[in-house]
Amino acid sequence: MKLSAHFYVVIATIFLILVAALVFYNAPYNIVFYTVLVGQAWWLLTVYKVLVDDYSTKKTFNDWYEDHPKIEE
Repeated sequence: MKLSAHFYVVIATIFLILVAALVFYNAPYNIVFYTVLVGQAWWLLTVYKVLVDDYSTKKTFNDWYEDHPKIEE
C-alpha cells in the first residue's frame, strides 16, 4: 500500500503537538529529547516524500484560485 504525502505531514504534526504537550507537563528531559530527535528525522523523511511524490495536475497559474476568481479588467 502506497502512503500519500499527507500521511507523513499528519504524523509530523502529531510529533510537534506531542513535544509541546510533553514540555507543558514537565516530562523527563530524555523523553522530550528523544521525541524531538525522532520528530526531526521524521520531518526530513516527510520533506523527501513530499518532494518525490508522484503528483500532477492540469491546473495552471491562469486558473488562479477556484474559490476567488480573478477579476479581469
